[in-house]
Amino acid sequence: MWEVVLSLAAVICLYGTVEYCLRGQSRDDLDEASLIPFADDPEVARRVELATGKRVKAVEPEETKKGWGNVEL
Repeated sequence: MWEVVLSLAAVICLYGTVEYCLRGQSRDDLDEASLIPFADDPEVARRVELATGKRVKAVEPEETKKGWGNVEL
């Protein structure tokens, strides 16, 4: 009996905490945050834009400087 009550209290506390943390966010902010993982790869960002219809603010990868190539260990 107590296990059920404590589990229910834990779920209610978790829900309240998430709601408290996200209280100041708009729907647009949350949509933009969900697309951040795709922003560093322009090709993937284009595919996500085509699939979802949402604009991904992609960042072009930095060009490697001469003499600064990948080092294999």
